[in-house]
Amino acid sequence: MSNINEQSVNNTPINNDGLTFAQKWVAFRTILIKEVRRILRIWPQTLLPPVITMSLYFIIFGKMIGSRVGEMGGVPYMQFIVPGLIMMSVITNSYSNVVSSFFSAKFTSSIEELLVSPVSKHSILIGYIGGGVFRGLMIAIIVSIVAQFFTKLGIEHFFVMVFTVLGTSILFSLGGFINAVFARSFDDISIIPSFVLTPLTYLGGVFYSLENLSPFWQNISLLNPIVYMVNSFRYGILGYSDVNVWYSMAAIFVFCAIFYAIAYRLLDNGSRLRL
Repeated sequence: MSNINEQSVNNTPINNDGLTFAQKWVAFRTILIKEVRRILRIWPQTLLPPVITMSLYFIIFGKMIGSRVGEMGGVPYMQFIVPGLIMMSVITNSYSNVVSSFFSAKFTSSIEELLVSPVSKHSILIGYIGGGVFRGLMIAIIVSIVAQFFTKLGIEHFFVMVFTVLGTSILFSLGGFINAVFARSFDDISIIPSFVLTPLTYLGGVFYSLENLSPFWQNISLLNPIVYMVNSFRYGILGYSDVNVWYSMAAIFVFCAIFYAIAYRLLDNGSRLRL
């Protein structure tokens, strides 16, 4: 009865897990700040390598090979590949940040401290996802700045660009979280990036337009989800896309919702969170 009276006096909403929204916000903010500090503390490992890798892509594919290719999609080849390379860096870094961070917490059993605490599962999940999104967006900004030294980029459709890069970062952060939950060793967290993400990314229209493919391979390419993300982002930057942009954005939103539900279910179940 005293708890009820205290709640009515303070007029603070309390949900089913016994935490006020203010307390849930503190938990989320604490996890997010921890993730951000980890990223910034080891920036030579988290922020620098993608920039060097993308710079090499710009030099080799953009300057050396691009001068021979000419135009693609009505723009110079260098401009054409930059949006795809930005999305490639966002995908790999958002995924790798969450999968490595959460599996490390799982490996050291520190995740059990969060599980036995009254912290909301949503706060834990969104906190880790927020760290992946932060790293993905930081890489996108840095790579975009570096790209300006090689070519000129504008923004044709701001909303499409922001929605696509943010939704893609959230989606692959969730994918990294799910991978970390199922992983039993550090080798397991490298299987998906090596054998799934890398092939799909290289075949996702980063370096070529689907118009250059035969009808058969165009249809095969349309089964690759990364094709839609790359083309939506390219549409936001250059105003050019090989696919329907609005369908692509809707698909990103739907898959984010599905992946979040799966990730929350795995976290709430807890059976795979102990090695």
